[in-house]
Amino acid sequence: MAWVSLLLAGMCEMLGVLMINKFHKDRNWKAVLYLILAFGGSFCFLAMAMETLPMGTAYAIWTGIGASGGAILGILIYGEPKDWRRILFIIMILGCAIGLKLVG
Repeated sequence: MAWVSLLLAGMCEMLGVLMINKFHKDRNWKAVLYLILAFGGSFCFLAMAMETLPMGTAYAIWTGIGASGGAILGILIYGEPKDWRRILFIIMILGCAIGLKLVG
């Protein structure tokens, strides 16, 4: 259950990043509400995961999902550059998070 909570925390983090971009474009109260709900959900699910998982592992994986997921969403939704080096570094972020789980 902790890993499911951690994945949900990462997904909420990605949604929160999207809502930051939406807020910058729309500047309305709905965007702020969605932003608060997304990041609030992210922190709540992360806290639930950290009841079982080690802090360092949980935080690294949560950060990895949020950072790489935000970059991937930027590529897919907002047309950000798809350079092979960018993809390589996204894969490296995810590989490091998985590596922490394997050795921890």
